[in-house]
Amino acid sequence: MDERISQYEEKMKKAFEFLQTELSAIRAGRANPHVLDRIRVDYYGTPTPLQQVGNVTVPEPRILQIAPWEKNMIKPIEKAILSSDVGITPSNDGSVIRLVFPELNEERRKELVKDIKKKGEDCKVAVRNIRRDGNEAFKKLAKTEVSEDEIKDLEDALQKLTDKFVKDVEKAVDEKSQDILKV
Repeated sequence: MDERISQYEEKMKKAFEFLQTELSAIRAGRANPHVLDRIRVDYYGTPTPLQQVGNVTVPEPRILQIAPWEKNMIKPIEKAILSSDVGITPSNDGSVIRLVFPELNEERRKELVKDIKKKGEDCKVAVRNIRRDGNEAFKKLAKTEVSEDEIKDLEDALQKLTDKFVKDVEKAVDEKSQDILKV
């Protein structure tokens, strides 16, 4: 593949990976350890990812359990979860912290699906903006050393790439939406 195209493919790939990260953090009424990925715990003055200060397990479909490596980390972990956007109040028994995920009602499921679709649209817009930037760069090349046919070929290749990523985004959004709507 032309290196002039591959730089735009890399940018589109990053936009898609960001969407996948965002979607993995949306909870579907089942315990998913990825909802804790963005939480940072104050570990002796250093913001540290939650997974590095304790063991995260899923003992039951709707329960996440966090067993800190050090007992004195229970309070900082609870504080980090409470100040995050997870929306679940942690409970602890002195040695482990439990997060119980409530069943999602129909209204909440529809809100989540709307949010998922909005994130998908944002990603598609980002991909199309990358395409636009690429086409503008190709048009500037036309003024110098590249033929009209070569420009057309580059634009066609970039359009195919855009179509592929838009299709991938739609597929990811549909899969996550189906997952959320499943009771």
